[in-house]
Amino acid sequence: MASKNIIINPSSGAIIMALGIFLFVTIDAFPFLENIKLFFVFIFLYIGMLIYTLITIQLFHKDFLISLLINPVNSFVIGTWIAGISVLSNVIMKYLPEFHRFVQGIVCVNTLLWLGFLLICLYNFKRLYKKSQKYPVHGIILLSTVATQSMVLSWIPFFQQIPIKLIKIIIMIGLLFYGLGILLIIFRYSRNNWSLLDDWTNTNCIIHGALSITGLAIVSSHLLSADLILIFWLLVFILFLLVESIEIVRGIKRVSNLGWKKGIFTYNVSQWSRNFTFGMFYAFTFKIHSNIDYKSTLESLHEIILSFWNWTVLLILVIEIGIWFRSYFIDRNKITEKASI
Repeated sequence: MASKNIIINPSSGAIIMALGIFLFVTIDAFPFLENIKLFFVFIFLYIGMLIYTLITIQLFHKDFLISLLINPVNSFVIGTWIAGISVLSNVIMKYLPEFHRFVQGIVCVNTLLWLGFLLICLYNFKRLYKKSQKYPVHGIILLSTVATQSMVLSWIPFFQQIPIKLIKIIIMIGLLFYGLGILLIIFRYSRNNWSLLDDWTNTNCIIHGALSITGLAIVSSHLLSADLILIFWLLVFILFLLVESIEIVRGIKRVSNLGWKKGIFTYNVSQWSRNFTFGMFYAFTFKIHSNIDYKSTLESLHEIILSFWNWTVLLILVIEIGIWFRSYFIDRNKITEKASI
């Protein structure tokens, strides 16, 4: 996927997804940040504008787009662009509602981008099922679900007259993509020729993240009964525990083999996917807990999770920003200094 002309990683939309979901939901759990929320929002908007400007410029490099589309797995990173724009739109609507018309136009453009991505997903799922052994799949293909459900979350605030049947169809398309993706991931990891250290990827956290955003879309659309929503939440919770337990074991192995810095504190853009999925799990749980229609025996469990999960989301976000900062402003300067000696 790399290109000699590359100026930005095509997965950089994940940065917008991670920062955006924090500003959209999680930050409200920290009263001490209330007076500086807009400061963070404007930084976020600057980062978003910069990333999408660079991605747009990159699209004019022929080999960049070809390198994405030629590999059926890598092509799914386009989903980060769509989900990022959806989250960006919701953040602007929350903090700067006077720009409603402008953001509505952005959502329309993003819808066109999603329709194109929809065709790419259908085509590349077909390719992957024909040649699954040629292309080792991982959680990135579930960005098909994330991007699709993010459209529902961006349509609801801007197009309130949208037919509920259309919302149902879009959510079902997202679930279809999830089913297709999970089967491919199961096929890949059911084989014996892979190792947890080398072949399990950061993006596999999207296994639960894609269902969290699906659940949030369903709750926001009021499509399922309380009992079914709570069963769905339990499924997400179980998958979260399973996937993140694997991640803990993987992290221990990486530290043991590579040391702390190379093992878990070396920057990779895919790490932002974890920030997004953790934030989305918080958003899904908070949405259920704050709605009186979903009160149940799980209410106590939700309270326990929400009481510390906001801090978890904040902590890993601060850590990720720190890793990024060191990678781009400290380690890179050291390399430059050595090269100049």
